[in-house]
Amino acid sequence: MRLIWLAVVLAFSLILAPLAVEAQQAGKVYRIGFLGTASASGEANRVEALRAGLRDLGYVEGKNIVIEDRWAEGKYDRLPDLVAELVALKVDVIVTTGGTPPALAAKQATTTIPIVMTGVGDAVATGLVSSLARPGGNVTGLTDLVPELMAKRLELLKEAIPRAGRVAVLSNPDNPSGVGVFKAMEVTARSLKVELQKFGVRGPNEFENAFSAMAKSGIDAVVVTQDSIFNANVKTIADLAAKKRLPSAGTKEFSEAGGSIGYGMNFPDNSRRAAYFVDKILKGAKPADLPVEQPTKFELVINLKTAKTLGLTIPQSLLVRADKIIHP
Repeated sequence: MRLIWLAVVLAFSLILAPLAVEAQQAGKVYRIGFLGTASASGEANRVEALRAGLRDLGYVEGKNIVIEDRWAEGKYDRLPDLVAELVALKVDVIVTTGGTPPALAAKQATTTIPIVMTGVGDAVATGLVSSLARPGGNVTGLTDLVPELMAKRLELLKEAIPRAGRVAVLSNPDNPSGVGVFKAMEVTARSLKVELQKFGVRGPNEFENAFSAMAKSGIDAVVVTQDSIFNANVKTIADLAAKKRLPSAGTKEFSEAGGSIGYGMNFPDNSRRAAYFVDKILKGAKPADLPVEQPTKFELVINLKTAKTLGLTIPQSLLVRADKIIHP
């Protein structure tokens, strides 16, 4: 009888043990570090998209997750100290936004805390991952195909303004993805018989001088590269381009803010997708085993209101391909 009783107790123990572990996990509050290059207000739509994605997966702030956010306010040199704060807090995962710099800073700060990157230009070329299919290490997430995107924006701008022979490239010299971006654009520029000229800008206080220099250099149009500082100041850049009567191309948000042409992915959707990686990691998956994802949907935005102001006639062949047209 005693043996039977012990067998029953053992059987119940085996059944209840997984439930106890599950209950313990259910009661755990995960700490998520969020590292951004720009500011909380400048990246508000992306942060909210991540929160929405986490809510869809059952994560509620104050209940089972806490988000510790840190913002560099456009100063790349602050990133190492900010990520060090997150590491000291022993966060369970770090999510980065605002391009390559925060992802690199996070990778340099820790080899053990999982990192989910978003908004990165070329994750392989910049050394963040070994390959897209097999990231290796502690970094995974989403990469934006920025070199190819920038080349496409140049191509679209040339199609819209066939006379454009000299095109400015507004870039941030502190952004390590810029080298690969410019190389990709140079290949396209040669085939289009376009001369490119770089104009480096590290912050909003340098925008005015850069556009004044473009006007003095006889530039015909300008392509704005992807950078968190530029993304947070799309309206200012679009207004300056219009003021200097320069047709312009950039992200879809840039065109919606007044730029001539916009082409790219939906950034908030990208951030929302990051929640999938966070969820997998919190449930035990290793970043090295989670393939890096690339965007599959791109949108073309044409701002006819800006085109009219600049006296441009956008070809019908381009208008019929647009996903969104902003009318006067």
